[in-house]
Amino acid sequence: MAQINTYSDIQSFVNTIFEDALFVARDNNLMSALVLNFTGQGMAPRKVQQYNQGTAKAIGESDDLTSDAFTPTALSTLTPSEVGLQFFLTDQRLESDPFGARDDAARELGLAIADKIESDLLGDLASLTGGTVGTAGSAMSWSYFFAALSRLRAQKAPRPYYCVLHPYQWHDLATAVTPAGTATNAPEFQNAAMRDFYVQTVAGVQIYVTANVSIDTSDDAIGAMFSREALALDMRRAPRLEPERDASRRGWELNMTAVYAHGVWRPTWGIKIISDATAP
Repeated sequence: MAQINTYSDIQSFVNTIFEDALFVARDNNLMSALVLNFTGQGMAPRKVQQYNQGTAKAIGESDDLTSDAFTPTALSTLTPSEVGLQFFLTDQRLESDPFGARDDAARELGLAIADKIESDLLGDLASLTGGTVGTAGSAMSWSYFFAALSRLRAQKAPRPYYCVLHPYQWHDLATAVTPAGTATNAPEFQNAAMRDFYVQTVAGVQIYVTANVSIDTSDDAIGAMFSREALALDMRRAPRLEPERDASRRGWELNMTAVYAHGVWRPTWGIKIISDATAP
């Protein structure tokens, strides 16, 4: 049976004036700004093909050129799907609630959709095929960081490059304040790492930290370093809020849905980074 939010859920609070309601904690959503974005309509999959590379050869003065193959092959497919959720608010709840429940519920619906998109894109990091650095149970290190950068450049992936890590992975990196090949007395780097707990750019790579990176049962996490076109978000219908009156239940349904596709687009343009993500 669907959960119905009633007056009894908040009756212990109604005699107190609240400046604002407290919302479910959400980390900042960032992935949609770091990946390739498409828009469209309908549910048809979006596909990308990749041509084979040609190879130039030395030819003699009288040699006749012969044709090489130039054939596209399927590379990636983005298949859209619909997501949604609902809050039902009774008339008594709305008439008695000191929080401004209708607006608060609508905002929470939007945050939940945004979290779903963020988690889906972060889950796609595990499908990158450009290479893997690090191992389960090992501490995140600058050697992992620069190994990922070297592999990404070897893949001829275009810049800009982004590195996305769980905060616990970043903790190990930030407290190991000496990048490989850098002198231990680099005070400006050390100051930045300790002061901000976040390094915006290292070796041309923008580093981002989000708690939405999942941790497995062994306390390991998969971050990644990638070029923008490694991943894609195809928004077919932006989050849409539709209120509907249910007179027989004497309340309002707040329905929010969205349609989008997500996944790897150029999978070799991303490097997985596996390391321990135990709480410090």
